Amino acid sequence: MTTQRRTSPNASRRSDASRRAILAAAFDLVGEVGYAKLSIEGIAARAGVGKQTIYRWWPSKGAVLFDAFLMLGEGADGEAALPDTGDLESDLKAVLRATVAELNDPRYDEPMRALSTEIAHDPELAAAYLERLDRPMRELKKHRLRAAQRAGHLAEDLDLDVAVDMLWGPLLNRWLQRTGPLTPEYADNVVETALNGLRPRR
Repeated sequence: MTTQRRTSPNASRRSDASRRAILAAAFDLVGEVGYAKLSIEGIAARAGVGKQTIYRWWPSKGAVLFDAFLMLGEGADGEAALPDTGDLESDLKAVLRATVAELNDPRYDEPMRALSTEIAHDPELAAAYLERLDRPMRELKKHRLRAAQRAGHLAEDLDLDVAVDMLWGPLLNRWLQRTGPLTPEYADNVVETALNGLRPRR
């Protein structure tokens, strides 16, 4: 007679539910109390789990917060891609306006600023950010610009990494440094300046 090992069919479901509860708790708490007062203990209490559960999955509160941001993008239908209507300027303006709206969203402001600060001081977290978020997003942007090159809308010898920095960098810098209002009009101006160049037209 053989005995079958009994396993709970809901174990993985409970683990996923706990993970999502932890990430939601971290995201909500950092907006309420600020990153300096955010703690693993506080996240655990809000999520209804033991703090050892959190430490089993994440090494720090910064890592928890980063995964909370990644969770926001989960469940999206289809493969992420920048719009390609054939009108590069219009497509870029739409994407940068959406970026402005996200950066101006009060719910995201404190968590994103906290994560930016933590990335600047935590090399391990910075490496994870580069690998799991920044690099994939940069490739999506370069893919759209590369399509514009093939269509003859951009120079063939254009450095796409520099182009990405020129388009998205001003928005992130203005938001991070608070050097001026971050508006849809500013996003449009960035796109127009980047595409038209800085030299006077002949």
